[in-house]
Amino acid sequence: MAKKKQKKLKKKLLDKYRLVILNENTFEERLSLKLTRLNVFVIVTLSSVLLVGLTILLIAYSPLKEYIPGYSSTALKKKATELSFETDSLKQVLVNNELYFASIQKVLKGDVSSEQLNKDSIIEATKLEISEVDLNPSKEDSLLRVKVEKEDKYNLFESATSVTNFVLFPPVSGTISEPYDVEDKHYAVDIVVAKDTPVKATADGIVIFAEWTVGTGHVIILEHSYGLISVYKHNATVTKGQGDLVKAGEVIATSGNTGELSTGPHLHFELWSDGYPINPTNFIDFE
Repeated sequence: MAKKKQKKLKKKLLDKYRLVILNENTFEERLSLKLTRLNVFVIVTLSSVLLVGLTILLIAYSPLKEYIPGYSSTALKKKATELSFETDSLKQVLVNNELYFASIQKVLKGDVSSEQLNKDSIIEATKLEISEVDLNPSKEDSLLRVKVEKEDKYNLFESATSVTNFVLFPPVSGTISEPYDVEDKHYAVDIVVAKDTPVKATADGIVIFAEWTVGTGHVIILEHSYGLISVYKHNATVTKGQGDLVKAGEVIATSGNTGELSTGPHLHFELWSDGYPINPTNFIDFE
């Protein structure tokens, strides 16, 4: 029985059929094909596989895949990557700005711990007693001096050695009403002056802060050479903006009585060197 069924199935698959295409009006034979069920099955299977393969290739290597749920466009991925990098950069900029503004606020508020106020003592500790230094030139030093003098005797150009004198000018002239006091955390001197007195830059520098604050009114801060920063508070007006370059003695503000912490027309003046407050009266004569 099994063999008969196999022969019957084989016969069905291999039986030949004729596919004829006729003209409906004239019954003229246009096309005729000899087919078997096996041929039809093979052709249909191969056509299906080929169609599926072409569809997969078309979707995988063409923009059509963007219209399939779950796929995203290449341009969108690139844009998302670029935005991710820009976001990281902006976060870093924000962190740096917050640190910068935090340091400026400490300068404005005078919020410095007493452990940091050791610059003067460090300077004093590094000074050597004059008696401990031998100022007599050695034999080698004397020979070197003679050699250098001979070499420079016929030099057509003068020595390029230059000495820079860094001088601090008084921003205003007046009576000091409250002196510099580390114990009371008053890292400045208050100079009594008439209202609208011109306030001058103590040295060449650049304006790094020029804003209004509730406690100290109009404030302007200059950054100078050698890590020096000067602060001017309680001004009536500020004539310079952030980023402006100023010369020593140039008017940068007018004195006043602005801010909740002010008790009268005066200038609150601070000097900071490498992050440490220093006494302005050690370098400037205000009277």
